[in-house]
Amino acid sequence: MLIAGKTALVTGGTDGIGRRIAQELRRRGAHVIVTGRNPDRLDRARSEGFEAIAADLSDRDGVEGLLRALTGRPIDVLVNNAGMGAAHDFRQGIPDPADDERTIRLNLDAPIRLIVGLMEALRSRPQAMIVNVTSGLALAPSAGAPVYCATKAALRSYTQSLRAQLKGTTIHVLEALPPVVDTAMTAGRRGRKLSVERCAVAIVDAMAANADEANVGLVKVLKAVCLVAPWLARRIMIGF
Repeated sequence: MLIAGKTALVTGGTDGIGRRIAQELRRRGAHVIVTGRNPDRLDRARSEGFEAIAADLSDRDGVEGLLRALTGRPIDVLVNNAGMGAAHDFRQGIPDPADDERTIRLNLDAPIRLIVGLMEALRSRPQAMIVNVTSGLALAPSAGAPVYCATKAALRSYTQSLRAQLKGTTIHVLEALPPVVDTAMTAGRRGRKLSVERCAVAIVDAMAANADEANVGLVKVLKAVCLVAPWLARRIMIGF
């Protein structure tokens, strides 16, 4: 895809991976609309020259409000990046069902609803793209975050089916699978983390190349292990 001149919507684009994706897309000549919930981060995005729309995508009203705000707008690229993880580990206590519901809505329900709601706008463009950001944990789950892993695996499955449906159309479908990235969501996690800058550049490079998947950083290794010995990948990742 030629990124210059395109209008891109990046959900969760005021912080973390989404913010860096937005910056990289703009650097390559795109007009970028970002969404977020935090007023200070939204103001920061506007001060940096981004169009920023307040939207809580873990709530269906927030998704519908965003779609209304975009009515009639030319959207060439939809980047479903917004996501969250919630504690769901019975070894540490009883999980909060409300947190689980927000995770499912934000990580899975919102991307699907945005794709449905923006499909006609995307179809009207001469070249369009849907980018769904999943995770290396969509390939093999960890024991400590089953709801998060389930939503990302479900979004991966949806993405593969969507790609098959849209084959031969002007809409390309890309799945981005980051590893552990140095963001606020992983602040308490030890070990090796990829920088948000490197992650974002890898994803936007994959967009420019019309790739089907962006296996970022160590996810390349995990993907290779999954192809050769899926059982080994599951054994490695379950305790992650």
